[in-house]
Amino acid sequence: MTRAGSPPPSSRTPSPAAGASSRAFVPAERSADSHKTAGIALWQQLASVAAALQAIRAGQSGTAALAAVDAGLRPGVQSLLFQVLRALGRAEALRRQLVSRTPPPAADALLCTALALSWDSETASYEPFTLVNQAVEAAKRSVAMRAQASFINACLRRFLREREALVAATDADPVARWNHPLWWVKKLQKDHPAHWEQILQANNAQAPMVLRINALKGTIAQYQQALAAMNIDSAVVGEIGLILQQPLPVTELPGFAQGMVSVQDAAAQQAAPLLLQGLDLTQPLRVLDACAAPGGKTAHLLEYAGTSSAMQVTALEVDAVRSARIHETLERLGLHAQVLVADAGRPQDWWQQACAGELFDAVLLDAPCTASGIVRRHPDVRWLRRETDIAQLATQQARLLAALWPLVRPGGRLLYCTCSVFRAEGDAQVQTFLAHNTDARLLPSPGHLMPGHVNNLGAVPDNAPGEHDGFFYALLHKAPG
Repeated sequence: MTRAGSPPPSSRTPSPAAGASSRAFVPAERSADSHKTAGIALWQQLASVAAALQAIRAGQSGTAALAAVDAGLRPGVQSLLFQVLRALGRAEALRRQLVSRTPPPAADALLCTALALSWDSETASYEPFTLVNQAVEAAKRSVAMRAQASFINACLRRFLREREALVAATDADPVARWNHPLWWVKKLQKDHPAHWEQILQANNAQAPMVLRINALKGTIAQYQQALAAMNIDSAVVGEIGLILQQPLPVTELPGFAQGMVSVQDAAAQQAAPLLLQGLDLTQPLRVLDACAAPGGKTAHLLEYAGTSSAMQVTALEVDAVRSARIHETLERLGLHAQVLVADAGRPQDWWQQACAGELFDAVLLDAPCTASGIVRRHPDVRWLRRETDIAQLATQQARLLAALWPLVRPGGRLLYCTCSVFRAEGDAQVQTFLAHNTDARLLPSPGHLMPGHVNNLGAVPDNAPGEHDGFFYALLHKAPG
């Protein structure tokens, strides 16, 4: 995932992945009065959604765009915005059917917002005519769009009259069909010819909220009982994970403040076991988490090792603000690690001074990437990325691998991972690394994990598949000296 301090080559930066699912909101029920939610008129929400969409189109992340929304509006706006982003390709295709010239940015954002939310009446959160009425009301009440209110009204009324024909006219457009940029669709067709459709379908679904139980403070069974007492259903995933039937704010999770549980996708939960399995955790071990913010994997390493472990963990983060989040995560969970604000790609700046030049037994490199595997949690990512980002981020990943491999002791290991489904950031990256480093050997690893897939491609039998984001894992062993 892309981290602050290591910006993507494009000026368009996707939302940070960490904590994305810690708070999710369910759209309002459809009813005759559903244009108002908790006293907030739908037109107000639509205006804020359109403003956020306009900001994303200008290159701002969804997280930043939502942060600018009034706190009272934000839950409903987030829910609607995510729906819009998951149907934006269709909405833009419909808008092109309605008008040949692109309207001014604000008007176009509102028009596409209404189209994205109303094009499919079976899945719409509100009746299409209600959405149209409220979108026109939003335009009338906006100084920036008041002059376009009649135009927006005419477009949307025509859409209501001719919806079936207009939708049919866009069905052949792959961007409208899959709601991803065309280059993204073609890239997946090339990288995963047998499964590209399933990946795109998963990207357009809402991701579940997944928890990691802190094994130092309880068991899965005990935590399920605590959830059941609150009438919250859950299902086990992986070694120590739970999928919630319905998401809820982390502040409502039992024992969250006391460190009993963390929010972490099931794919990310595989990192700690993959890196540490087979190691004697009772012996002194030096472990490096090279791109650690916000600290979820750092914490899981310590939880997995247990209280009897002599393992010492160093967590690196290039950005001081994000580094503070590592401290907050560890403090909540009652854990300790050496946290450094430093660039993993420049060991000469920190390794000798902070680590006494000692080699590491194990290194976790969760490298900056396109975040193409977490699109269902961050639907803005697909519209922010550019095709050229892949090669430029792959260069950055190769630089980090080259810088960190010499820090692994002979006989030690490095786990390379990205939250990407593109092979340039996964298989191709690792194969190139192996070709240039004859002292490296690939151990059994999951490889590419596909989002939402029950049967993952290339997964070894020991890693039970399940509900998760898209990810890539490669465990590299360094030959003894």
